Amino acid sequence: MSKPKENTQPAPVTTPQPVQEVYYANCSEAKAAGAAPLYRGEPGYRAKLDRDKDGVACEK
Repeated sequence: MSKPKENTQPAPVTTPQPVQEVYYANCSEAKAAGAAPLYRGEPGYRAKLDRDKDGVACEK
């Protein structure tokens, strides 16, 4: 008696989608896009936009 064959096909490889770069020239541009406030680690955050260096850029 033979054993049923197991699925020997490799798992499909998924390719991560590239992260789109988000760039706001200034806070007015970020606010107009509805993206403000921007938090450190989020797309579009730049230290230059964070005046008080608290990790939140373009805050009110």
